[in-house]
This record gives sequence, C-alpha cells and structure tokens, in this order.
Amino acid sequence: MPLLVRGQRVELGRPAGDLLRAHPHLVEKAKVLTSQPVQTVGPKGLLYIQQREFAVTTPEDGSVSILGSDDATTCHLVVLRHTGSGATCLTHFDGSDTEAEVLLIMSAVKSFSSNAECGRLEVHLVGGFNDDRHLSQKLTNQLLRAFDLQQDDVHLVTYCVTELNDREEKDNHFPIVYGIAVNVKTGEIFHATFPDKGPDEDLRSAHTLTGAQMINIYDAETKQLHIGPYFWMPFPHVDFWLEQDDEQILQNLSTSPLAEPPHFVSHIRSTLTFLKDHPFPQYSLFPDRKPRTYKKNEEGLWVQVCSDKI
Repeated sequence: MPLLVRGQRVELGRPAGDLLRAHPHLVEKAKVLTSQPVQTVGPKGLLYIQQREFAVTTPEDGSVSILGSDDATTCHLVVLRHTGSGATCLTHFDGSDTEAEVLLIMSAVKSFSSNAECGRLEVHLVGGFNDDRHLSQKLTNQLLRAFDLQQDDVHLVTYCVTELNDREEKDNHFPIVYGIAVNVKTGEIFHATFPDKGPDEDLRSAHTLTGAQMINIYDAETKQLHIGPYFWMPFPHVDFWLEQDDEQILQNLSTSPLAEPPHFVSHIRSTLTFLKDHPFPQYSLFPDRKPRTYKKNEEGLWVQVCSDKI
C-alpha cells in the first residue's frame, strides 16, 4: 500500500518541491521543529540510538520513556509509531541498506500492534541538509520509496529533511536539527541533544565503523538493552589513521566535513583507538559469545546485568 499524506498518495517520481507545494502543512510543521530550542536530555529513562541501530517499545515500558539520537548530518532520524498500540521505534539511517532496514522497523512496530483495535502507522523523517554531494536528498528519496513499497498504509506526518532542515552560513550549508527525542508515552518529538550516548558508546561505534548492518538493540519484553555479540576483522590501517591530524580525519572519514559537530574527530579517534585495542572482539569482548546486557536501575540509569565490563 502507498505512503500517504492526509490520505493522498505521495507521488515519488516528481521533484521534491512538488510534494511540499501539494502539502504545505509539512513545511509549516518542519518550521515548528527547526525553530525549537534544542533540549539537553539526560540519561534517566533514555535509550540512546546510534547509527545503524533501532529500538522499539511501548507506553507501558516502565524503564524507557525517551528514545533519542543525534549527530546526524546527511543521516536521517526516523520515528515510526502505531497510534493504536503506541508502539514507537526510533532509527538512525545512513543509507547503507535502506529498503531492508525499513522492513526491519516495520516488522518490529507491527509485532507490538497486532492486537490494536484501531490506529495507523505514522512516520516522521528528520535530518539531512543541502550537502554538496547530495547524499541527504538521495537518502530522503530512498526512505520515501521504501515506505511506499510496504504492504501497510504508512502516513507521513513529519517531513523535516534535506532542504527543510538546511541553514546557510558564509556560503556553507549545515543541518538545523542534528538530533531528536521521542517521548514514548505521548509520541511527542522534539529537538534534542544527548551528553550521554552510552552504554558501550565506543563498542557500538566500532561495530558501525566496521560495516555493521542495522540491528535492534532493545528487548521491550524484558526491558533489557543488548549489545553484541559483535565480530569484526582488524580495522585496516588503524595506526595510520590514528597518526593523522584532525583535518585529515575530518576530510576522509566524514560524509560532510564542514557540517560535523565539534566532537566528531574526538569521537572517531576514540572509536579507532577502541578498534586498535580490540582487533579480535570474539576473544577480548565476547569470549562467551553472549551479548553485553543492561537494564535500568531505580534511578533510571543503565547498569550491566551480565558479562564482565570492558
């Protein structure tokens, strides 16, 4: 069934501007989001989603109340929610295998919504900007097409992507919104940033940098976050990259060097160092081939419930 906006099918073969002219309310809603002051979200009750990760839960979850992700430049952040069950998914797409990844999150949300007597699937797209390589627009188009191919009706509610999430400064383009949070209880989506991106931030980033596929990191039934087990080969030329100056890392390991947040290089260096320290994670990190499992404590913070800490 088609991707719909207010009951009308999105015509994918036409220029992006046609969609906005046909549905000006999407432009107005994007303006509301981009005009919001960014909110700093602390770790209490938060489940942070990194690149090529997703998580889905419901309003009944007593552990996780906020799903969040940020540091998106050409990447897109996608919220898929069923209005009947309240099942809510947040994903950080980078264009690696968009069609297959959309199938994953559709299946995940529907698995929590099979008993809902009413409601519909709504999707919210946020991210990207007018980058020089047009990677943002390519990913926007991939996502629209992937949702349009689904068997279920999917209603496009928020479209704050690419040209609608772009600002220009001294002839350079930047995203306005780098990160969002969604309140699992209410479905509210807001402009957000996250000082705490854990647990296991470096491990999860290393998994992505070594070419990982999209993965679900949360079990809403047990209220547990599962990291791994992950396996990779030694990262090629890791010593070479660690010897490079900040500008070389920025220019070569980013899809949009001018638009990255200030901590991008330090984050990449930390991830590369982690990869150097753990060239064979099956021995140093996952000797028992079991995931590193976390659960929220009474203060709403993640604590490890099995496996030794790194």
